[in-house]
Amino acid sequence: MQISNSLILLSLLSSLIICSSSSSIQESEAAIESLLKRLDSKRSPASVQEAAARGVLQRLLPTHLSSFEFKIVSKDGCGGRSCFRISNYKSSRRNSPQILIEGTTATEITSGLHWYLKYSCYAHVSWDKTGGIQIASVPKPGALPRVSDNVVIIQRAVPWNYYQNVVTSSYSYVWWDWERWEKEIDWMALQGINLPLAFTGQEAIWQKVFTEDFNITAEDLNDFFGGPAFLAWARLGNLHAWGGPLSQNWLDKQLLLQKQILARMLELGMTPVLPSFSGNVPAALKAIYPSANISRLGEWNTVDADPRWCCTFLLDPSDPLFIEIGEAFIKWQFKEYGDITNIYNCDTFNENSPPTDDPTYISSLGSAVYAAMSKADKDAVWLMQGWLFYSDSSFWKPPQMKALLHSVPFGKMIVLDLFADVKPIWKSSSQFYGTPYIWCMLHNFGGNIEMYGVLDAVASGPIDARLSENSTMVGVGMCMEGIENNPVVYELMSEMAFRSDKFQVKEWLKVYSHRRYGKELHQLETAWEILHQTIYNCTDGVADHNTDYIVQFPDWDPTLHTRSDLHQENQMQKIPGVYRNRRFMLHEISSPLPQPHLWYDTQDAIAALKLFLDAGNELAGSLTYRYDLVDLTRQSLSKLANQVYLDAISAFQNKDANALAVQSQKFLQLIKDIDVLLAADDNFLLGSWLESAKSLAVNSDEAKQYEWNARTQVTMWFDNTKYIQSKLHDYANKFWSGLLQGYYFPRASMYFSHLSKSLSEDKAFTLEDWRKEWIAYSNEWQAGTEHYPVKAQGDALALAKDLYVKYLR
Repeated sequence: MQISNSLILLSLLSSLIICSSSSSIQESEAAIESLLKRLDSKRSPASVQEAAARGVLQRLLPTHLSSFEFKIVSKDGCGGRSCFRISNYKSSRRNSPQILIEGTTATEITSGLHWYLKYSCYAHVSWDKTGGIQIASVPKPGALPRVSDNVVIIQRAVPWNYYQNVVTSSYSYVWWDWERWEKEIDWMALQGINLPLAFTGQEAIWQKVFTEDFNITAEDLNDFFGGPAFLAWARLGNLHAWGGPLSQNWLDKQLLLQKQILARMLELGMTPVLPSFSGNVPAALKAIYPSANISRLGEWNTVDADPRWCCTFLLDPSDPLFIEIGEAFIKWQFKEYGDITNIYNCDTFNENSPPTDDPTYISSLGSAVYAAMSKADKDAVWLMQGWLFYSDSSFWKPPQMKALLHSVPFGKMIVLDLFADVKPIWKSSSQFYGTPYIWCMLHNFGGNIEMYGVLDAVASGPIDARLSENSTMVGVGMCMEGIENNPVVYELMSEMAFRSDKFQVKEWLKVYSHRRYGKELHQLETAWEILHQTIYNCTDGVADHNTDYIVQFPDWDPTLHTRSDLHQENQMQKIPGVYRNRRFMLHEISSPLPQPHLWYDTQDAIAALKLFLDAGNELAGSLTYRYDLVDLTRQSLSKLANQVYLDAISAFQNKDANALAVQSQKFLQLIKDIDVLLAADDNFLLGSWLESAKSLAVNSDEAKQYEWNARTQVTMWFDNTKYIQSKLHDYANKFWSGLLQGYYFPRASMYFSHLSKSLSEDKAFTLEDWRKEWIAYSNEWQAGTEHYPVKAQGDALALAKDLYVKYLR
């Protein structure tokens, strides 16, 4: 009888939990539906959106402006959802448009345009720095392919297609002007992105908030804002003043740029996500409000906790001043931008755990954060990165997660499942305990350049999540730290906003190859089959952060480890998928020798490269082909260099001076040869990064500061001492011509010289001596002003063929 009663109680309890879960999901669904209707009411008039879509067409394909007719339609004509419709334009007039594209917003129209160009004309659109567009395959005006089924209707599978990480603004966008931003927004519109983060220029808003409302001086803010290349981490409260101060010129220009960005996003029917207050405050606020609950945070990746940039100040969300500042910030945004959105990003607890794990306290903090938004905007929705649930999972257990996620009304918070492509949280959290979420692909760290992807997971993950029981998924998103790499990954991920059913990636890649290069070539189709199963099939669960030895040279003493240790590292380097599990995102850990990520058989990738080379004569002049060829050759040589480095270290440990000389020279020659290869493509040049930074300056002092910011971010990143490199050195490493020859080559050369000297003089290798020499060189280079080329030099195909023969055949 007791067992029976227990079973009944368990059954009742399960029913209550299910009912409660279903009830919360229904509440969230109703709130999301209400939000979508409010956002629809804020959109630009149909005529404005149609004109904006025509603007995208004019910039993409000006010869075909009269070939298309665009029209905004209601959701009623799309089954109550967002969609685009492609049909043949019906008219008996001569010179009338051929194709009619209708959409519920301008972004749906441009998505339809892109879909038609891809699947009817075999065209291709990618970032300029990944080869750009391929439109040679588009027939001339008047000869466009007809829509075979009379009408193609594609609905959005989920309401939103989100874009950006909170640090993308620093790793990729920091030096952009309006011309470059206009291209990016066009790309976003063609990819169907309708929920972009809009973080540019927020320091100008904070200047108004703090100086006009809270008695902070402009001088005090010099210690608060980071430099241009480090603004993302100053906003997150990780650092202050590093790379600063910000000039008034910078603040004013960035605010103007933000207004241009927002205006175009709105014209295209997008919903911008604006920043909100996370609690990060200037140090001076503590003196002005001595009774406020302001605490100084601990150090974040500094080498010695230097107070000049370490240990920022956080206003506790429970303090009444928190709501005052949060309300003021959103009201100032209203004043500058208008009432344009209800969605605000806030990441108070990202890399910053609450002082206690008491769920009641966590719930009160979450409520206070939301109150700061809703006080200014009663319809506010909190968009939060879910990275903390992965990176700090030891703190955010189910009770703590529920406390935070349920601290606001259902439907008033949306979580970004930031790393769902590799470590999905939705599966282990009962769909975020009823909270709406967006399935996101993280993919890139630090803006590193490495061919990598999980194409099968990208193609199936969002569909599995959406169709799962009690799904609370409301969107897909791309949350990479840096853009302009791996175009195949981002094109596939963008399509997932419009794909409801499973499909074969292998077949998709055949069409992708045709579109990207403008013609069907058997060699390239086969090459992409290989790449799909190797480079773009990473299944080891490791987030890919490029730590190849060329770009992240090991800071270690080989005399402290035995040859057997190195042999083990050597063998692991040869076995794809073997790795040391570590949290690399923000903290390094001690290990005998850092291991570059290797998840595939390099010989297979080299076979794919041979097929690319064989197709070269068919694709003379193709920029998309040139980019992919250079990138694949670079990757193959970089992986080879990892092995060469290990061979050099092994020779040193064996006290074989001749072998050390041979292997170290081979490693250094590889750096030189890769640099020359990269110089043959405009998209792999350090000079472009540096010149774009200096172009924003209005005087020599700004030019010098901006160049230092640009050089430092991609090298040392943060502070160092005479003998200790930055904890974040090489985090944002790049395979750029100029950077290899001017920075990575001297570093490796100095190291090998010290090893060689140790053997020739029969003296102990002293790591500190190399560090001292190397760090001094790095700091000098960071402050340098020498020019680097901004135009490609050399024949990429000829160079790639020569290097294949020299190293890989």
